[in-house]
Amino acid sequence: MALNSPSKKRRKAQPHALHKPRGVIHPRVQAVGPEHFAVVCVDCAKARSRILFADFYGRVLLEPTTVEHNRSGFDTALKSIRDAMARHRIQDVIVVVERTGRYHGPVQRAFRQAGFEVRIVHPYTTKQYRLPADPGNKTDDTDLSAIHRAAVNGFGLLEPEPDPVSVQLQLLARHRRDLVRQRVVLQQRMLEHLQSFMPDYSSCVGDVFGSPTVLWVARNLGSAAAIVEADLAGLSQQVRQAGLKVYPSTLEKIVAWARSAAPAEPPVSLHHRIFLELDADQLQKARNIAAIESDLAGPLTQTPYVLLLGLVGINVVSAAELAGEMGPIERYPNARAITGRAGLFPSRYQSDQVDRRDGALVRHANHDLRHAIMMIADNLIKCNDYFKILAAGWRLNGKDARDIRVRVAGRFCRIGYQMVAGRMTFQHPCARRGDYILDKLIRFSLEHSTAPDQLARDLDAAVARLPRAAHREEAVPLAEELARLQKRRGTGPHPLATILPAVLAKLEVNLVRSLESGEADPTE
Repeated sequence: MALNSPSKKRRKAQPHALHKPRGVIHPRVQAVGPEHFAVVCVDCAKARSRILFADFYGRVLLEPTTVEHNRSGFDTALKSIRDAMARHRIQDVIVVVERTGRYHGPVQRAFRQAGFEVRIVHPYTTKQYRLPADPGNKTDDTDLSAIHRAAVNGFGLLEPEPDPVSVQLQLLARHRRDLVRQRVVLQQRMLEHLQSFMPDYSSCVGDVFGSPTVLWVARNLGSAAAIVEADLAGLSQQVRQAGLKVYPSTLEKIVAWARSAAPAEPPVSLHHRIFLELDADQLQKARNIAAIESDLAGPLTQTPYVLLLGLVGINVVSAAELAGEMGPIERYPNARAITGRAGLFPSRYQSDQVDRRDGALVRHANHDLRHAIMMIADNLIKCNDYFKILAAGWRLNGKDARDIRVRVAGRFCRIGYQMVAGRMTFQHPCARRGDYILDKLIRFSLEHSTAPDQLARDLDAAVARLPRAAHREEAVPLAEELARLQKRRGTGPHPLATILPAVLAKLEVNLVRSLESGEADPTE
């Protein structure tokens, strides 16, 4: 996939570096001397770990030892390491832990709480440093030796302290994504059983799960014979009694299918029963997904990523997922750091005169971040006029669909970085017909039945993130909504009407009190 045109001027090459910036230790080694600098290497498992203590030169100061993941095991290991430090006059130490899902967490936290600097080495790095020395011999002890070699060569990487808001967003967004995938699997299994007891029903009515009426008929009637017996009038009456909106054209299609339906596959009752059980499961997951989406809005408003809602094509869910995967924007010096971490650049193979610059996207990257960015890119291509026109132009020029998605993703990263890092609503053609951030938050909260007090807190937090220049513009739809709510009479309480005046006040917008009926206008 060609991601760069040969005619375009290539970017300036980055200076050659032998070490990862977050893995450099040599200034500290020079400060105390190699014989006084040591590395604690940790190879983690679920319930226990192996540790090795050696100096910079590789002289073993503490033989490989097994440490149980409990307080007693950690206290014993820490005492052994401190005794070895005193015995060998070690002045500076780093702890390098191999990442192992979440199982390295207890070790990492234990050493951090004890005052040690903890670094992380990727299992892929451990493997590459083990293979030259111990090919075909993979043990915990050979892994420890490989971890030491990786650390002294700058591949034990410092990780920033976790940001609580980002961690919360990441956990919620990933859990939601898992539930969405599980629900899709359940719906596919439902369609298989539906095909057995109501053959070809799903194709005659389109999207079964997009129409409550169509799904209600499958649940409650469950056969072509029952539909024929009810006929159009009876079916319409039953659907109305169920409290569903009736579309005559949909019911006519269902009755027409029933009159010409193929025989069902026995046992019909068992297929229908499994269908109903799967349906109950997917409905529960739909409720869980909606609840998680409602929970995403609060943490999102505490981050500058809420400004991305001003772009057409980005909603609360996609902005929250991006915020969770990226973490604080201060960790990225520029937009290229985002695309680099997400692996949104072509792989390269060069040897002598052979130089294949434009390969496929690199395989080793943060795939969760890449997924969040590509999801936004897809939405922008579908919903945002600017990106829609760009994509159409690239398509006419013969660009591959995958290339177009990556181009849009890269352009979004540059725009999004300016907005989030600069704490501003970016003036760009893609935002010429932008969305109102606060209005989008309100509509999202109403759709998800968010409690009024939570909505008020979310709006307050969002206003605090808005640049002052955007306050008056953001107040326009809120003032219109408040006026509409104040005109409504006799329809019960309106919590939003009590929230909006406070939000408008925070936006520094003066409200004119509406006149009561019969009250004279003081301006006349």
